[in-house]
Amino acid sequence: MKNKKLEILIISIAIIIQTLIYILCGINKSYIHMDEAYSLGLSSYDKVEIQDNEDFYNTWHNKEYYEDYLSVRKDEIGKYNQVYENQKNDVHPPLYYLLLKFAMGFSPNHFSKWCGIIINIIIYGIITIIAYKILNELLKDEKYAKEKSIILATISSITMASLTSVIYIRMYALATLNILIATYLHIKLYKSKSINIKLLVGISIFTLLGVLTHYYYIFYIAMLYLIFGVKYIKSKEYKQLAYYTTSMLIAGIISLIIFPYSIKHMFFGYRGQGVISNLTNIPKFIESITQYLTKINFFAFNNLLFIILIGIIIYKIYKKKIYSIENKEEKEIFKIIWLPTIFYFVIAAVASPWIELRYMMPICGLLFIIVIYYLYKTISNQKYRNVIIAILLIVILKSPTIFKIEPEVMYSDKKEIVQKLENEWNLPTIFMFNSQNNRFLDDILLFSKLNESYIAKDTQISEENIKNIFQNKETSKGIIVFINEGQDNDTIIETIKKATNLQKSNYIKRLNACDVYIVN
Repeated sequence: MKNKKLEILIISIAIIIQTLIYILCGINKSYIHMDEAYSLGLSSYDKVEIQDNEDFYNTWHNKEYYEDYLSVRKDEIGKYNQVYENQKNDVHPPLYYLLLKFAMGFSPNHFSKWCGIIINIIIYGIITIIAYKILNELLKDEKYAKEKSIILATISSITMASLTSVIYIRMYALATLNILIATYLHIKLYKSKSINIKLLVGISIFTLLGVLTHYYYIFYIAMLYLIFGVKYIKSKEYKQLAYYTTSMLIAGIISLIIFPYSIKHMFFGYRGQGVISNLTNIPKFIESITQYLTKINFFAFNNLLFIILIGIIIYKIYKKKIYSIENKEEKEIFKIIWLPTIFYFVIAAVASPWIELRYMMPICGLLFIIVIYYLYKTISNQKYRNVIIAILLIVILKSPTIFKIEPEVMYSDKKEIVQKLENEWNLPTIFMFNSQNNRFLDDILLFSKLNESYIAKDTQISEENIKNIFQNKETSKGIIVFINEGQDNDTIIETIKKATNLQKSNYIKRLNACDVYIVN
């Protein structure tokens, strides 16, 4: 592809295709995760938790009360001080939330999933371009290098892991972009034969942005620094080492000036303490690695990772071949990609408080590129190599329909209950709430659609208490009951039926953290 205009055209078409796929996934996204609710609330509300309101529990509220947590009011547009304050009191740096609040300003006084999704769609357009540039550096000596690079970059952006990252209203797409840009800049730095101030400034800027987006970014950039530190020391390029180290130090100092609370979050907060504890727990280390490999196999490779790895091992044994990459520069560039990625994977696997795909989202695309590229270089027979890789990529693209895989936070199974509770089942609703299992934000989207609802906190289950709650409420058409964990559902439902003189109860659905019934 020697024609620059043709190259831009093909890249543009690829981005348009992936954007259409993202929009389709966004349309089908039917619910939000608790952490997505936090993203919206931390970007728009006057405190971290809506539950901290004095009038939250044991009071009837309309849907606007909850939607206020999920949206920006018109008089709040352009005001970012509270975002910073919320992040100081939470566990994450503020950059993503500032960006999300800006986007939420386009839909004031109203919850919209599209504010967060559109940000991620734009980010992933840039991610595909940077992935293409990285792949170009790896495949530049191959025939049809640019064509192969854009194909692989695009497919890496439409795996289930990438689709999840796009429709997940969190900071992980932005973290992915920061990691890819940092990787590309370091590849260019490696190829630079002299001190390149522009590259060092770029590295400093994206180190700063990465740290202000997510703390796990530090794992990745720390390994990049180690690679280049060793490189400069071995080649006795001490001046380059000094400039490079200075660029990193400047980024670190500025990040602490902007958000000094990161020290508290990383070393003294409950998340930071948990990370330190997990890093010394060897059994948890092995278990976490195994569970995360299973997650990545399912979402980043659509259930084909282990098959690919076994194939590589068998091929190498058969060919009695250890190394797949012979070109020294190509090998070093590949190391700049795979070593920080694997380091991030290992440390994040142990450090993360739960086994959740989201903690690996920033490197899923790179893991996909690493494995496919390594398989490509392993197959020595060039006649069959392109055919094998092409068939594999087609199977990867097709396998979600075969294995019925969908993006993790699409929640298509909750589409019906959202629509019915908003429309035909929009009845007085009570949430029998056990504060020992506080995951209310997992269900706040539904409460933002219900005309009237009541959060009964740790309420003693008796007919008298239920009658007092529903006093002066029209219940003849029925009521909706939410019950979270740690309670006797059957006793609660039977007591509510007696207290309201309703005859029947039907179990509707299990949501993320509670059971829902209709009593009529």
